Amino acid sequence: MNHYLDINPEVQKALKNNKAVVALESTIISHGMPYPRNMETAFKVAACVRENNAIPATIAIIKGRLKVGLTKSEIEFLAQEGKAIYKTSRRDIPYLVSQKMSGATTVASTMIIAQMAGLKIFATGGIGGAHRGASETFDVSADLQELAKTNVAVVCAGAKAILDLGLTLEYLETHGVPVLGYKTDELPAFYTRKSGFNVDFKVSSPQEIAAFLHSKWAMNLNGGVVIANPIPEKYQLDYNSIMNTIEMAVTEAESLGVKGKESTPFLLEKIATLTDGKSLDSNIQLVLNNAALAAKIACSYSNIAI
Repeated sequence: MNHYLDINPEVQKALKNNKAVVALESTIISHGMPYPRNMETAFKVAACVRENNAIPATIAIIKGRLKVGLTKSEIEFLAQEGKAIYKTSRRDIPYLVSQKMSGATTVASTMIIAQMAGLKIFATGGIGGAHRGASETFDVSADLQELAKTNVAVVCAGAKAILDLGLTLEYLETHGVPVLGYKTDELPAFYTRKSGFNVDFKVSSPQEIAAFLHSKWAMNLNGGVVIANPIPEKYQLDYNSIMNTIEMAVTEAESLGVKGKESTPFLLEKIATLTDGKSLDSNIQLVLNNAALAAKIACSYSNIAI
């Protein structure tokens, strides 16, 4: 595997010394936000991980190399190129590597590369899931299948609110993926703290989460864990308002025939426009909140794993 993998020396040293490391995705940089806000956010998220005593490891594919721990210039490159960078899931990795292309990693591909490098904790905004109408279209994110088999815990603000949250939870249950609610019984819905759906287990501290993860993987119960961390209350959007906005965005996407991996970036951009940028502000705050929690979990997990 080392033939394809480049681990940043700082990340490598931390892993060797059993220090806390947090994986970060790169699709949020290239496809989640406009330039230069995407670049500024990436640097803020990395700084937030450091402030909470862990090492950030942003993951991407750069000229065919699987990168774990991007440099400042590599993050700037992804941010400036934006949507010209290939949005990369599991199926795309061998193509980009063999063609020596660059790609921004989704939740699924970030999990894969994180596991290759030995990283256990990953912070993102929201996971993908079953899209609306998936019972007929079978449009289900590869993130869910990756969570079913890859031993990486994902700290997120729930699944993206543009999805069918009920169907997403059913899929995760079927594949044995635990959904933990951090200080909440209810699954957060990305922009809001409520969704109307329950999590599997409520947990109250990073130490409790770390103990859960250690127990799961020590028993060889393979697969990921969803750690649902609600957006801070002061940054959440009004539930009814954002749901109406999402409906409008989904209707437009359907009328334009936007499908597959293009749907999420389209919908997020449309929602940002319809909310005059408020959804983007919330998105940034929830990512920072997730990064902080992920760092604390990583610190607790590294202490258990000694």
